[in-house]
Amino acid sequence: MTGQTAYGTAPRSPLRSFIRTETGSAAALLAATVAALVWANIAPGTYESWWHTHLSVRFGSAGISLDLRDWVNDGLMALFFFVVGLEARREFDVGELRERRRLVLPVVAGLCGMLVPIVLFLAINAGRPSAHGWGAAMSTDTAFALGILAVFGGRLPGRLRVFLLTVAVADDFIALVIIAVAYSGTIDFAALAVAAGVFAVLLVLRLAGVRISALHALLALALWAALLQSGVDPVVSGLIMGLLTYARPVERSALEHVSGQFLRFREQPTPELERTLRRGLSSTMSPNERLQQMFHPWTSFVLVPVFALANAGIIVGVDRLANAFTSPVTLGIVLGYVAGKPIGIFAGTWLAVRLSRGRLRAPVGWGAVVAGGSLAGVGFTVSLLIADIAFTGARLEQAKIGVLAAVICSFLITWLATRLLALLPQKRRARALLGEAQTIVDLAEPVDERRDHIRGPLDAPVTLVEYGDFECPYCGLAEPVVRELLAAFGDDVRYVWRHLPLADVHPNAQLAAEAAEAATMQGRYWEMHDVLLTHQGALQVKHLLAYAEQIGLDGDRFRSDLGNRAGAERVAEDLESADLSQVSGTPTFFVNGRRHYGAYDIATLSTAVRTARAQAALA
Repeated sequence: MTGQTAYGTAPRSPLRSFIRTETGSAAALLAATVAALVWANIAPGTYESWWHTHLSVRFGSAGISLDLRDWVNDGLMALFFFVVGLEARREFDVGELRERRRLVLPVVAGLCGMLVPIVLFLAINAGRPSAHGWGAAMSTDTAFALGILAVFGGRLPGRLRVFLLTVAVADDFIALVIIAVAYSGTIDFAALAVAAGVFAVLLVLRLAGVRISALHALLALALWAALLQSGVDPVVSGLIMGLLTYARPVERSALEHVSGQFLRFREQPTPELERTLRRGLSSTMSPNERLQQMFHPWTSFVLVPVFALANAGIIVGVDRLANAFTSPVTLGIVLGYVAGKPIGIFAGTWLAVRLSRGRLRAPVGWGAVVAGGSLAGVGFTVSLLIADIAFTGARLEQAKIGVLAAVICSFLITWLATRLLALLPQKRRARALLGEAQTIVDLAEPVDERRDHIRGPLDAPVTLVEYGDFECPYCGLAEPVVRELLAAFGDDVRYVWRHLPLADVHPNAQLAAEAAEAATMQGRYWEMHDVLLTHQGALQVKHLLAYAEQIGLDGDRFRSDLGNRAGAERVAEDLESADLSQVSGTPTFFVNGRRHYGAYDIATLSTAVRTARAQAALA
């Protein structure tokens, strides 16, 4: 027995999947970087000649001709920024930034985290031709930063991942605007007008709700080609397409409708019903989440490593390194990332909190903000992209050495910060890591001690709410985990069950929920709750009557209440609260009002409870 329930292998939330893919891809990115360095030093001639090979795509007299490195930097990286745009839109629609005021802090922190490195770079390169490359010292690499964060495991709070991701998304968005404005070539206004027209068509299709994938793909290619021809960096097209792709949670009513379509197909498996079912299944899922699942693994494990392979190859030698570390380009990039990023992000976060007069708070403690700032000093993808545009020859090599050195230095500074935080007394360390910010409350209906079914002390600092279905096998698997959790945390946790009978897949679930409410009327809810979850395969009326007798209920009264559906209104109230909280499946857990995503094994739930308990102690 591992303590891992079946949900542990189920799909994670979009945000957690995004983070898991980014952290896992850091190893592939590092391997590609090492491979590029080895290739460039063993066979420097073949490395450069390969990436300068021209590839042309033509349709009649029209076409595009670029070398392989430009195809990677201008073409494949558009897909990378498409995924960045998808994640930004997801956060804006259903994530941390759905409360619009929370958008201010990461944007200010990201902006200051770019301005300070730029100022430091320009201070060292002032009056030199290399000053034009200031953009190479400003942008965080999300994959590398989250990969390094994963190395430190439990030493830093889980919410730091979300904070770092939102800052990095704001960082990438600003960086793309800068690339489009400051690092684009001579502007062809006719081609730019075509790009604007394509964008207008895409916007109209978005507002009209047209979801024809092939049409959107063709328009995306047209937008990319028009921007390439216009002189504006075409990777901007990826960000635009991502931001236009909305995100939304799966609705229970939509799932019930698809269940009905499946039953009709099961009764009569015709091609027409199969197409209807396929369209119905597709319409239940958020386009944003579906596209992230499709493209994010490719961008993280293939495209970004290929980008590293194409751009990170430099000849490393004692003389070259010595020249680089006396070069203002290298020193400006290293100082910008290693010192400028943490100073800028900390100052931006402090400034946003201060100017808001307490309305905004950092989502983590100030110690975690410092550690997150040092992690943000890991620049790679966008930094190399801008360096390739701004520099040539020796300066380009010096810029690449600076970027790679900044990755190593940022890792060491983050390690030092976590070690210093670990030396603090427990309460001060908790405050430094967790802070005092209030998280978004996902539970629409707060726990009401007068009506909710509560197991445990009423004044417990942590409240675990479960929306469950007595016939759901996953709820049955979760039950012993909940019991173990309550035993382990004692008076620190209270547990609440709310009904969410999935009648379209579990025919006896509604009746079982009403039976539990009939037992409530005789003061025996939890006894009935436990029996029902123990006998999930036997929930017909005859079984329910036997269970009532087993736990000592008045049989006649129970039979009457069950027959009159006396508990139906109470179950309907829970169903309504589930819809308000956007709960579509069972079991769904909330910890102190915050929805718990991912596995509900004892280790994962215990971590969530410990974090909530520590946060409650600081309030």
